[in-house]
Amino acid sequence: MMGFMVDRAISKHGLQLGSMPEMAAAKNSATQLSLDHDLHVLPDAGRRLTVGRLAEHVDDLAGRLAAAGVRSGDTIAIYKSPNFDVWMLASAAARVGAVPVMLQPALDGATVGILLGRLHRPHLLTDLPKLHVLADVPVMELAKTVIVSHGEWPGAVALTDLAGSPRVEPVFRGLDEPAMITHTSGTTGVPKLVVHTPRTMGVRLRPQWWLLSLMWRRDTVAINLPFVHSRMYAAMSLVLMKAMPVLLMNNPKPDDVAGMLAAHKPTFIEALPNAFMDWEPLADDPRKPFASVKYFSSTFDAIHPRTITRLISASKRRVPLFFQIYGQSEVGPAVGRPYFSKSVHRTDGRCVGYPMPGCAQIRVVSRNGKRPSKANPGSIEVRWDGIAHSYFGEPERYEANKHDGWWRTGDVGYRTRRGCLHMLDREVDMVPETSSTLEIEDLMISRLDELTELVVVIGPNAEPIPVICTDGDRPLDMERWRTAAADFPQLADPVQLPQSELPRTATMKVRRIELSQLLQSRATGGHVA
Repeated sequence: MMGFMVDRAISKHGLQLGSMPEMAAAKNSATQLSLDHDLHVLPDAGRRLTVGRLAEHVDDLAGRLAAAGVRSGDTIAIYKSPNFDVWMLASAAARVGAVPVMLQPALDGATVGILLGRLHRPHLLTDLPKLHVLADVPVMELAKTVIVSHGEWPGAVALTDLAGSPRVEPVFRGLDEPAMITHTSGTTGVPKLVVHTPRTMGVRLRPQWWLLSLMWRRDTVAINLPFVHSRMYAAMSLVLMKAMPVLLMNNPKPDDVAGMLAAHKPTFIEALPNAFMDWEPLADDPRKPFASVKYFSSTFDAIHPRTITRLISASKRRVPLFFQIYGQSEVGPAVGRPYFSKSVHRTDGRCVGYPMPGCAQIRVVSRNGKRPSKANPGSIEVRWDGIAHSYFGEPERYEANKHDGWWRTGDVGYRTRRGCLHMLDREVDMVPETSSTLEIEDLMISRLDELTELVVVIGPNAEPIPVICTDGDRPLDMERWRTAAADFPQLADPVQLPQSELPRTATMKVRRIELSQLLQSRATGGHVA
């Protein structure tokens, strides 16, 4: 009944980020939040909070932002070191009625400068480490106000000096007004700024509201997502509405993950695919960190079958489930599918799922007039109310992707007779002589346990080159490689790199185009631009 009431309220008002902590506290103020790190903006708050205290902190920070000059309708770019206080500050900005613009802390100063320029003098909420990153960027000219979350900086407003500022009443954004801006991963250049509204954010809660409803008890949910990612705001809203205890992890190292999961014993874990891949060795950890986990959830990117198999086999729960959701920042969760322990070994990693009831519609459109198939993939398109409102400052790029309400994702694939969507590649990453680089990567990683990453890109002579990383950077046994790769004679010999040298986005996706350029530069003895 409560789920129906919340769903009805969100259908009417959309997801209002600024009032969500207060609503959750009214439902159950004693719900616990545990962190594996200290808050920068509130260093005395500790690592264990109740939802009641969380709501008070967001209310306090909203008052401080208002005292700093942030007003309803303003944009405020948040670019600071990764910490859960990023989520709190964004919620506080939304409570004032401002539109938080979430910038990944991994972005370089030049890119942030471009995005600030595109935003037309927003407020900038940052910290001292990031101001050093922005040393060559004229932030005082690009930003209306520079606000530092903690510490002091010449010309900037310090939030610590504004403690005790008068509280403000929450401002509710209209259903179709901009309410939050995130950005794309930037795999092909400067990220695009994606505008979300209360309606689009509220609609996106439906698929995982159902998934969390499988949990009858208020068991602990563990979340390890970037604090600026749009999915983080959906995930937190869901656990707050369900009054579930939550463990918030700040991208910890695998050994720390094992200790935290063993101590908190979550029933549900949500993380990015690359985080789960990094955690694979923990399946054999004597602390049994995944023993309590009944539900694993991974959103937006496809995940390797080997990773699913290892993690789900480490659960000691009856009928554990791994739920994969495919989508992107612009469309949210598009399709999904569950994996079970008894059948996961037969998983086809390219089968990313089926449309979910009441959620997105999916279609695959031919690129050459012929019916889409594995040998002739078509363009994947999505249609529903969860599609982002626009690209801020780049309306023409947004409109170029949308036709009659259908959003072209940039991915290619096909649908089976049963309706399962198979995603084969990003269109810009397609490699000649391969039907799917991602399928090759899935199969090779499943065959060679020593591989921790494999990416097939275009080489200097237009040949498909596998770039590999191994456990501990140990040299690859080429005989094992050749045996495993016998099905793929088109592949060139692999190039081995330390995992730390792979160019990645802020959400740990490999920048394939940049990696291809790196290989070409090395072949010619030049440098990547």
